[in-house]
Amino acid sequence: MSEMNAISQYTDLYRQHRELVEQNSAGPLNARRAEALEALLAKPLPAKGSENYETVDLAAMLAPDYGLNLARIPLDVNPAATFRCDVPLMTRRPYVMVNDLFGEGSGLESLPEGVECGSLREMAERDPDFIKAHYGAIADISNPVTALDTLLAQDGFCLRVRRGVRLEEPIQLINILSDTVPLMAVRRVLVVVEEGAEAQVVVCDHTQRDDVQLASLQTVELFAGRNASLHYYDLEESTRSTRRLSTLYLSQQADSRVTVASLALFNGTTRNEFFCRFQGEGASLRLYGLGIEDASRSISVYSRIDHEKGHCHSDELFKFTADEDASGAFTGMIYVAPGAVKTEAYQANRNLVGSDRARIHTKPQLEIYNDDVKCSHGAAIGQLDTMQLFYMRTRGLDEATAKLLLRQAFMADVIRAVEIPSLRDRLHLIVERRYSGADSACAACHRCE
Repeated sequence: MSEMNAISQYTDLYRQHRELVEQNSAGPLNARRAEALEALLAKPLPAKGSENYETVDLAAMLAPDYGLNLARIPLDVNPAATFRCDVPLMTRRPYVMVNDLFGEGSGLESLPEGVECGSLREMAERDPDFIKAHYGAIADISNPVTALDTLLAQDGFCLRVRRGVRLEEPIQLINILSDTVPLMAVRRVLVVVEEGAEAQVVVCDHTQRDDVQLASLQTVELFAGRNASLHYYDLEESTRSTRRLSTLYLSQQADSRVTVASLALFNGTTRNEFFCRFQGEGASLRLYGLGIEDASRSISVYSRIDHEKGHCHSDELFKFTADEDASGAFTGMIYVAPGAVKTEAYQANRNLVGSDRARIHTKPQLEIYNDDVKCSHGAAIGQLDTMQLFYMRTRGLDEATAKLLLRQAFMADVIRAVEIPSLRDRLHLIVERRYSGADSACAACHRCE
């Protein structure tokens, strides 16, 4: 399918069913659709091999004839009975979205005063001025993934933590992707942590079926106010037949502290994008990620961190392992503006390749416009250290166990960035079982057995 046909099937669908799309959404979301449609019609999709899309074929990812649930018809899926890979003891009642619909009874437990959480559509109806001020405010409509999401999204997840409020427990959102026919789930995530507030958010994407082509399309907007603290963890536990397009935008004000961790534990074809902006002095960001790729799985990451203000610190680390016919790609840009003095910015991409057929592409970049900075970037692609393997074999370990331990150790610093103990413990378990040969998300969870 051509690039134009890949996107036109969605623009045509929207124009034919505009009334249905909008009547099942809310005014602040609908207000952005015309601009999104114009952006999609203005230029073709970026071609594979073009700048920042060296290994990504957007047209191919969007080409299948995915269905869209524009009428918001509930599907016959019981999250409580079929999803058993949630993080234990992390939250008493998680929020659940089945494709792009909120599951019945999810997230009903009372929240502290000053915290609003749940359906983006419902919050837009209750407080349209708040949603108008934030929805699409930092998302770049010229980005084709963001534009398509803005055109089609009818609902999503929204969290607002008001000034000075500290959430003691993490907020957990479980996205379940499931259908008997090819389907694309289109959703938004909006998180606003106001001045002096604190929150932890865990989002887990889980695909139930491996015999149907399914896709998820999402745009995430994160706002961290002055002196706010936000930890946002994004876990993908999908299947080899799943395609995922995710774009995250982050705005940080002065003295805010943010961690964003993207963890592709099981996936099919994944493209994750991160656009992060320091808009106040003294802020800090940790942007971490990992991808465990084997068989024909593929992951591509693009990141851009804009240091627009001085005295800010960013630490970026992505790690991939690729085996068999798998592939991984990282393209990163750190931009330091002329007035952003005393900037500290570090970027690293580390990769392990386990077969002659696996492929890794890496392109770290710095663009610096003043001298009063500390910045570095680097990338490495290699195999397991033969001397370390030899040393471990001499201590009585068999080769398979030695390789497993070395791979676990390779991912350890990414997992250490997770500050929720139950989540960190679960990640150690999944990574161990993943490298031991588990081939599905459910296989990685003892609770499924």
